[in-house]
Amino acid sequence: MYRQGLTTTRIAAAAGVGQNTVRYHVAIAAATEPSIRDDHRNATRPPPVTRITAEGLRNLDDTLALYKAEDRLPSSSSSAARERALATWLLRRRQDHDRGTLSPTYSDGLQEIPGWELRTRTSKDESRWNQRLQELTAYMAVGNDWPRHKKTDTEEERLLGMWLHIQRMKYRRSELDQDKETQLNTLLPGWRNGRTRGRPPGSPNLRRG
Repeated sequence: MYRQGLTTTRIAAAAGVGQNTVRYHVAIAAATEPSIRDDHRNATRPPPVTRITAEGLRNLDDTLALYKAEDRLPSSSSSAARERALATWLLRRRQDHDRGTLSPTYSDGLQEIPGWELRTRTSKDESRWNQRLQELTAYMAVGNDWPRHKKTDTEEERLLGMWLHIQRMKYRRSELDQDKETQLNTLLPGWRNGRTRGRPPGSPNLRRG
C-alpha cells in the first residue's frame, strides 16, 4: 500500500495498527528495497496534464464544428476517416477527464457540448441529418443563395452552411453515404457547386434545377 502512494497514517487506519508500527515496517522494507520510497513519491504525484498541440486544437475545432452542424459527436463507425480520427481523439480526452489530467483548454472548449464526456452515437444522428436537409431545402426554396459557413449574416446561415460544407467535404473524399448523396441530388440540385461565381451575397438565387 505504501508503494502505491498511501500515507503511513492511512495504512495504519486501514490495518488497525499504530502509525509507528507502519513506519517501522516501511523502514525495514526500504532497507532491503530502497526503490519503495521512490515508488511512493511517484505514486503521490499528480499525473501530467494533457499536452496541448496544434493537431489537438484542430481536432477540438472540428469536433465542435461537427456538433454545431449536426448536433452529434464524431462516430468511430463513420465511413469518413477524418470523423473516425476525431472519435478516437475524443475518446482519449474522455479518458483524460476520468483521470483528472484533461487540459483546461480542451475542457473549456468541450463544455460547449453538454455531456460530451458520457455521450455516444445514437439514432438521433440520422434524424438530425434529415432535419438539416429539410431546413436547407426550405432555406433555398425561398430564394436564398447557398449558405456560407464563414462570415455569415445570420446564425441560421452559419449552421446550414457548416452542415453543407461537411457534406461537400465528405463527397470530395468519397466518404458520403450513397443514400444521403441521392437525397441531396434530388432535393438540392447543384449542392456540390455552391454559390454562383460573381453573384454578390444576398442577391436572388437563380440556380436551376
